[in-house]
Amino acid sequence: MKFLFWFSVLIITYTYLGYPLIIHLLSLFYKKPLKGKYIYPTVSILMSVHNEEENIEEKILSLLSVDYPEERVEILIGSDGSTDKTDEIISKYINGRVKLFKQPHRQGKPSMLNILAREARSELLVFTDARQSLDKDALKELVKHFADPRVGSVSAELHFKGGEKKTGSGVGLYWEYEKFIRERESRMGSMLGATGALYAIKRELFPELPKDLILDDMYIPMTIVQRGYRAIFDPKSILYDRYPKSAKEEFLRKTRTLAGNFQLFTQMRWLFNPLKSPVAWQMFSHKFLRLVVPFLLVAIFITNFYILENNFYRITLILQIIFYALASLGFVIKRPNPLLDVPRMFCVMNAAALVGLYRFLMRKQDVMWERGR
Repeated sequence: MKFLFWFSVLIITYTYLGYPLIIHLLSLFYKKPLKGKYIYPTVSILMSVHNEEENIEEKILSLLSVDYPEERVEILIGSDGSTDKTDEIISKYINGRVKLFKQPHRQGKPSMLNILAREARSELLVFTDARQSLDKDALKELVKHFADPRVGSVSAELHFKGGEKKTGSGVGLYWEYEKFIRERESRMGSMLGATGALYAIKRELFPELPKDLILDDMYIPMTIVQRGYRAIFDPKSILYDRYPKSAKEEFLRKTRTLAGNFQLFTQMRWLFNPLKSPVAWQMFSHKFLRLVVPFLLVAIFITNFYILENNFYRITLILQIIFYALASLGFVIKRPNPLLDVPRMFCVMNAAALVGLYRFLMRKQDVMWERGR
């Protein structure tokens, strides 16, 4: 029992503290500099939408206002079976720069992105979503790194705005932690995936996407890494999003993401092979072990009951109970409070991993994204 207890503690500690510390130290001494400079290649911005009447006009205006030569940007919007006023709103902006492609029946984001990528005529493809707005310099900062021929994918940095709502402090702290790791991975070579709300690739590197794919923002950059290019993170390319409106919305998003991770592990097994993958260690430490943590947490809690032989183990059990009690209070108390929101977010993340595994195994995670209401 003691072995299982301490083995679980060791793996969790390595996953959340050891790996970030090691990757940080390595990035200080072993880093691959970039040859970035301001360039203005032609850019095709691709956006797949479904029933986005609430966000689409603001997003189009955001894209049209970026600081980039107008004649070098085209905006291709795919309406994937929208049944609200999305198509009507987009139609107001259709011109030489903005183009609308409609599917009468919803097929899913991967199918729509395949269509848009075939229609694109530019040197670079930029992927974005409907909800987030771009900083005016986001596009030129994003594409400048393609001056380096080794770069195949560049990811932007997501900032949250609008004040900390109920889910704000937990999500915000988690995202800062995640960005820290991504930036260090990028310095050393390649990050794992991209910020789905805004990332760019060389057009010739776009892979045909499986129709049932859940995470295009990981699948596309990883296929590019497989071909010998870098997938990097640029903190100067900024876009803005709101905090999740509820814990349910954040839980649904994480469940989908983690179910997508399980899918990718089966589709891209080469990622874990050090002989074939330059990111094998990162993939194992950053992605795989996090999906194992929920089981280890259960193991720690249960085994702790069997080893209450001295005060140390009694204290560890009490601390666990207090931690989960604080997480539970975090779901009840409506005001932001880091003391409650951080444990709550930690539990949401790990519960989402379990639900994501169930959805993947039972094939219950639909490729269609539905918002939490």
